[in-house]
Amino acid sequence: MAAVEKRRPAVAPAASFVDSGRPAVSRAAATAESEEDFLRQVGVTEMLRAALLKVLEARPEEPIAFLAHYFENMGLRSPANGGAGEPPGQLLLQQQRLGRALWHLRLAHHSQRTAFNNNVSVAYECLSASGRKKKPGLDGRTYSELLKRICRDGEAPEEVVAPLLHKIQCRDHEAVPLDVFRAGMLTCFVLLEFVARASALYRLLEDPALAVADRRVGQAVLDTLEGALQASDGGAVPARYLEAGSRLGPDSLALAMDRALVARRPSSPMTREEFLEKAAALFIAKVKPVA
Repeated sequence: MAAVEKRRPAVAPAASFVDSGRPAVSRAAATAESEEDFLRQVGVTEMLRAALLKVLEARPEEPIAFLAHYFENMGLRSPANGGAGEPPGQLLLQQQRLGRALWHLRLAHHSQRTAFNNNVSVAYECLSASGRKKKPGLDGRTYSELLKRICRDGEAPEEVVAPLLHKIQCRDHEAVPLDVFRAGMLTCFVLLEFVARASALYRLLEDPALAVADRRVGQAVLDTLEGALQASDGGAVPARYLEAGSRLGPDSLALAMDRALVARRPSSPMTREEFLEKAAALFIAKVKPVA
């Protein structure tokens, strides 16, 4: 009897005969749901959504590199950034905010009006964030420093952009509203593009051997550009003046250059720096100073 009992096959517990597929599927679904909830609760879902929207707005040539830079510049996203992770020194914190604001401003070209305005608002919020000892708001000193950074990084000659900064800067203690901030940023970016186009135009005028242009020809081109700017009704919108300069046709420029050469008056060289200063002065004259 004992031998029979030993040879009797062991009976598996009833629980092992239960279809294990369904519990496994339920556990997988519960895990996936909990992971989704976790990502949503910690803000990752919203962060990724915002990043993808930025890609769609800017439509960069290298989206992966764009996203890498985007996530790299998210370190100061908290509203106050005044917690334990705050960098030592107010100056360092200020430089980080300026760098982050500048990065947002460059995400979209100023001609992409909606995307550019959105990025301007984000940059304004970055600079307006309050620290432990600073009230919310943007002061004139920070605003002016950002204007200088934009112009300096744009590689425009200092003597060219200095008159513009003088017109649109604010006093250090003044509070800068968003509309003034937006107008200042747009004006700086448009001036940089205007100067870049003027530089390309000068390269067409200069003598390759002497690296200078004939003053008669250079001044004729500047006069034609001034006429186009005066004829345009920009309504104090900087981009309109950029468009007016772009509409200068090759025929009108060629005619002006031919007239200058036919005059056969004594001439002297015009350097690139002088040409850019005079071209920028035409643009800056249209810019209204900050009240």
